[in-house]
Amino acid sequence: MSLSRLLIWTGLAAGVAGAQDLEALSDPQVRVVTNVGEFVMELDSGRAPLTVEHFLTYVREGHYEGTIFHRVIQGFVAQGGGFTADMQQKPTERKVFNESGNGLSNIRGTVGIARTQEPHDAGPQFYINLNDNVDLNPRPTRWGFAVFGTVVEGMDVIDAIGHAPTGAAGDLERNVPVQPVIVERVELLSE
Repeated sequence: MSLSRLLIWTGLAAGVAGAQDLEALSDPQVRVVTNVGEFVMELDSGRAPLTVEHFLTYVREGHYEGTIFHRVIQGFVAQGGGFTADMQQKPTERKVFNESGNGLSNIRGTVGIARTQEPHDAGPQFYINLNDNVDLNPRPTRWGFAVFGTVVEGMDVIDAIGHAPTGAAGDLERNVPVQPVIVERVELLSE
């Protein structure tokens, strides 16, 4: 199914853009500015159109400003977008269908949408792979974790976040950076 037909089928075309604008949506980029540096992610609308639009809706609403990277596991992932610096969980307005079978792999530098054990309950939280984590990919017997983008600038900032000392905070027993890594703003660079 073509991207334009998929967007129309899912009802997103009216909210995203007209069919003539779909080419401009192929590789949107966002800059994430944190208190420890910034990085740029390129999102793959061709392979993960539902997840990209889901994420961009939260970006446009300003959801990520003031959130932290609340789960950092060295050599695995840096996850954020769900908690404030005082460890309050931000409300989740929407869920997205799991697009983990899209051909994108959880390798170092890719961005995925976080979820619980339920395959289709991903909210705003995202993670960045600090290593090749192919065990997060789908298998014939189970859903995987959907990749929807790649860090194209600032991987050194991601690596610094990935090496931050962690401990317990709020209701989380471990993996929270001792010095909060705060998302100051997320800027949509191109659509």
